[in-house]
Amino acid sequence: MQVSERNEAHELATRQVGAFLARRREQLAQRWADVPLFRTVFTLSRDEAVEASKAVVDALAAVASSGRPEDVAAAGFGAVRDQLGRMAASRARSGSSPARIAEEVAALRSPATELLLADFSDPSEPQARESVLALTVLMGTLRLVVMETALNAGEDLIARQREQLLEVATPVIRLWDGVVAVPLIGTLDSARSQVVMESLLETIVAQRARYAILDITGVPTVDSLVAQHLMKTVAAAQLMGAECILSGIRPAIAQTIVHLGIDLGPVTTRAGLADALAYALGRLGIEVSPRTTAAVRR
Repeated sequence: MQVSERNEAHELATRQVGAFLARRREQLAQRWADVPLFRTVFTLSRDEAVEASKAVVDALAAVASSGRPEDVAAAGFGAVRDQLGRMAASRARSGSSPARIAEEVAALRSPATELLLADFSDPSEPQARESVLALTVLMGTLRLVVMETALNAGEDLIARQREQLLEVATPVIRLWDGVVAVPLIGTLDSARSQVVMESLLETIVAQRARYAILDITGVPTVDSLVAQHLMKTVAAAQLMGAECILSGIRPAIAQTIVHLGIDLGPVTTRAGLADALAYALGRLGIEVSPRTTAAVRR
């Protein structure tokens, strides 16, 4: 058989598979509803599993009818990508590995093949073999679509969790009326610096803070990049009408700043958070004095 004839036979078989899927939609959906991929996701209602199966069958029928069974970007898959992604994500959350999910998607091919061969009086005839081949290609593409969608969903989830962790790791604390503080712990990179700046500026506006303390006691090292991030945060706070106070500069970090030639001249610095708070309160005209012995005894 020549290449052109082979391509025509494959294209014809693909379209026949599309017609088969449309014709056997209900039967195939009923069978797929009992396959682990659907059964373990839709545990409360089999009807939901059947409806989800029908949506996937419709997508496969549309792709096959378009003659592009190997195209993961085929328009037919668009309608079920979100659903397939949620299903794969649900299986992943329940402990299934990507390899296991791929196996569960591959398990959809067997029921479809059985129904397809039942349409032929002789399953060994060339047309039947071509149709099974076309269906195999189509189901392989579905497998790729599921894995691609699951990976994208996983990346989005990781990105959201990272943002949430950054927000949790950089709290802005109200120490006094008009005084807020950000205790920084760990490495300060560009992404985290942006979160710090946004959180601090929002709090300055919300609290009408006049003083903002950046405490770097928990920052292990300060290089030129970290210093640049700190200076940008200080400048942004000043534009919002708040004075920034940098505290927690340990001796080793002080030496590093000097060796790097970093100019912190415009920034008010204090040894520790307590000193910075005392400075801010003093600037607000608030005097804090220790309680007398008699007052403590009472």
